[in-house]
Amino acid sequence: MYDDDQGKAGAIAAICAFVFWGMAPVYWKQVAHVPAFEVLCHRILWSLFFVGIMLSVRSSWGTFKAIFSSKKTMLLLTMSGLLVGGNWGLYIWAVNSGMVLQTSLGYYITPLVSMLLGVIVFKDTIRPIQLCAVFLAVAGVGTQLIMVGQLPWVSLVLAVSFGLYGLLRKLAAVESLAGLMFETVLLVPFVLFYLGNLELQGTASFLHVDRLTDMYLLGAGIITSLPLMWFAYAACRLRLTTLGLLQYIAPSLAFLQGVFLFNEPFTMGHLFTFMFIWSALALYSGEGWLQRSRKYLHAEEV
Repeated sequence: MYDDDQGKAGAIAAICAFVFWGMAPVYWKQVAHVPAFEVLCHRILWSLFFVGIMLSVRSSWGTFKAIFSSKKTMLLLTMSGLLVGGNWGLYIWAVNSGMVLQTSLGYYITPLVSMLLGVIVFKDTIRPIQLCAVFLAVAGVGTQLIMVGQLPWVSLVLAVSFGLYGLLRKLAAVESLAGLMFETVLLVPFVLFYLGNLELQGTASFLHVDRLTDMYLLGAGIITSLPLMWFAYAACRLRLTTLGLLQYIAPSLAFLQGVFLFNEPFTMGHLFTFMFIWSALALYSGEGWLQRSRKYLHAEEV
């Protein structure tokens, strides 16, 4: 099912996607002088063109058109589009407000949120070690609340919104690019209205600041769409265990940038918070790897 060549190609694609996502704070910092919501609008607008080109290259417009034949799929993608738009907007705002560490924490927590959603929605069985991982994550959030004196609300909103986004996309069962195109088309009318108002008021940044800003805003579509394509490619060629472990590249890179590049405050409270979360992920990932290894060995014996 997973031959070596396909596995290598998938691993390279996954690493590229997660490194791209992990290094994204550096990119968004270049447009820190542009209001976060305006950056979000350009991210959505230029994604429309880039995804449209990719659908044409792959001759996949049929999968996009098929979405309109199901009201349930359209409703699910409408909700997922609003969720991912809010997630993107909060992420950009947080990065440019000096909260890269909170975004890192949020994306570390996301797999645990996804697991809990699986238990709630699909009635998945939660095993004792997984439950311990959840308690450790809760302890980490509580530690930040007590020792740092604030609830990491950015982390929690990012984790819950992205977890719910993944759930809705799973329920919709639509090919990645086609689904992204629908979500983008859904949001573009609001984006055009907002950007048009900025232009009329004389407060728009695009074409009114400098060429470098224009290039960064145009490139937002590529920064958004390209790693999603790599991720979709990798998901079809890698075991979920491998993909799950590789996904920690992104928040790890964001963590290193927050501490060493952007010099964000990193107190003992932050350290204990991350230690709880890292321990939770080690338990969660290790237990999942052992379960899959046992199943694989059992299948080999049979």
